[in-house]
Amino acid sequence: MPRESKRHKILEAAALIVKEQGSDALTLDATAKRAEVSKGGLLYHFSTKEALVEGLVQHMNEIYRQNVEELVGKEAEDTGKWARSFINVMHAKSVENETISAGMLAAQGMNPKLLKPLQDTYADWQNHIEHDGMDQVDATILRLAVDGLWLSEIFGLGPLNPSLRKKVLERLTEQTYQNNS
Repeated sequence: MPRESKRHKILEAAALIVKEQGSDALTLDATAKRAEVSKGGLLYHFSTKEALVEGLVQHMNEIYRQNVEELVGKEAEDTGKWARSFINVMHAKSVENETISAGMLAAQGMNPKLLKPLQDTYADWQNHIEHDGMDQVDATILRLAVDGLWLSEIFGLGPLNPSLRKKVLERLTEQTYQNNS
């Protein structure tokens, strides 16, 4: 698996560049240097900057999808399990969430069509959330609240202190149990 781990290292390096310096700082040279791989090694996996961003979006989509679906599989209560799992992925403020955010920002800045895998995932999740035993509007409001929290953190728009953030996510989770219709 050395090739895959090098690919992963390159994607993580690209995500860190976007997170720390913005999308404009993402170049093949900067990514190779940050990942500590040769330019040729990077080009083997990603021949262009657009291919790198596309790989970042696909990588981030796989992580995000896997995290949510893993929680869905562990849910004992069927009603609201998709909304609850979506909310609970936000509980873990992790490096993975930062990778997801960086990929999304880079794609939006370069070519919004690169967001298609994530758009498809969200469409699938919205369908599951709407047909999860909860009121469709209530379930959608919960999803949008989580998206709003995520975006406020990505852009630093009134981010919540950790205690309040935890309480907000707990309240949203509680509502997945209380709004069964």
